[in-house]
Amino acid sequence: MMEMFKKMIGDKREYKVMMARVDALPEDYQFVFKKIQAYMWNFSAGNGMDMLRMQYELIDLFEAGAAEGRQVLEITGDDVASFADELVANAKTYVAKYREDLNATIVNRLGKNKFNK
Repeated sequence: MMEMFKKMIGDKREYKVMMARVDALPEDYQFVFKKIQAYMWNFSAGNGMDMLRMQYELIDLFEAGAAEGRQVLEITGDDVASFADELVANAKTYVAKYREDLNATIVNRLGKNKFNK
């Protein structure tokens, strides 16, 4: 129990450090990051660590773009939703979990051999 509590505190500190990096970005970058972040959380599965990893990568990308003097939409393109979809494409998402669960339930009930007849 104590180890889990320590991990939660550590995760919270790490998240605050990440968000401090976001707050240091230009205002347009902050706005777009936070909108993408909120969008990404809709697809998160499990403890969300896949999403955090991707958010760190997004911050790196945004920091580099800001340092180069680029506008945020030069990085994301005008279709920010598609950009965000590409980010979460390889993450463990609830949609992927639901798909896996559906397939596993059917295979467990019917068996693979019944698919091959």
